[in-house]
Amino acid sequence: MEEILKKPEIKKVTRDLQPAHYLFNIESFSLLVDTGVEKYESHAFEVGGYNWRLSLYPNGNKKSNGDGFISLYLQIEDTENLPRTWEVNVNFRFFILDQIRDKYSIEESDGVINRFYQMKTEWGIAQLLSLDHFNDASNGYLVDDYCTFGVEIFVIKQTGKLERLSMIKQPPNNTITFRLENYSKSYSDSYSSHVQTIGDSKWKLLVHPRGTVAWRNLSFSMFLELVEANNLPPKRKVYAQFKLRVKDRYNSNNNHERTAHKWFTAEIGNWGFPSFMPLGDLQDKTKNYIVYDTLMVEAEIIIVSKVKLLV
Repeated sequence: MEEILKKPEIKKVTRDLQPAHYLFNIESFSLLVDTGVEKYESHAFEVGGYNWRLSLYPNGNKKSNGDGFISLYLQIEDTENLPRTWEVNVNFRFFILDQIRDKYSIEESDGVINRFYQMKTEWGIAQLLSLDHFNDASNGYLVDDYCTFGVEIFVIKQTGKLERLSMIKQPPNNTITFRLENYSKSYSDSYSSHVQTIGDSKWKLLVHPRGTVAWRNLSFSMFLELVEANNLPPKRKVYAQFKLRVKDRYNSNNNHERTAHKWFTAEIGNWGFPSFMPLGDLQDKTKNYIVYDTLMVEAEIIIVSKVKLLV
């Protein structure tokens, strides 16, 4: 019988809470040993959609170097009802009750996943606890010829779901351009560009020609807006590093631009600069920002996050 859990790899801790899935009490342990039984199997119990048993070797599993120890195994049952190529991956841990201190000693393999399949239906520990240590009543495991073992089983089920987060640098079609015509007659508080898909999100530019809030009539305000922000699921967020710019119509070297970055959420759907540039600079006719009463602005997304769910 093969063991995957060798003693140096086993991590021993204690806790007050009893095992979540199965407890196995034995009264008159010495009489069980006297029967000469090599292995005693518990009743079957269900965990994670599968049936299991505990197999206890009260004198140790001699075939697996368990002589002089308590040996304990977990075995899967009713496998004839499973698909032909069945496989069950499990992380489990065994418990032994210390009756004096009222604590459970836990024997666990520090995250090892055990693969149960047609050729391997049982895993366990041949050298769980030495019989000398177990039989010494001062250690609390065998008191008045009574002992308790237990197990917790965590079945690893593949859901087939995968989330892929990509951080895309210079995504295709990454510049949103907006022309605000008749600037001198732009009496509305704000104007927005067309909606453009960049990454897998929809974006638009939002401008306030005369400023917003505390910067009204002082500065030109400009923001990048995630259009579907209100529809984002809880805790979902979308990242963008971007440049906002007001274009000099004749000399791109004189463009006025600022860079920002933000994780956009349902609570924070737009980000930018309420004081992007002073209105005096914007309206300065020597700087060619407003030509023929038309202002041209852009948002260039430099990096954007993209999420894909695969099933």
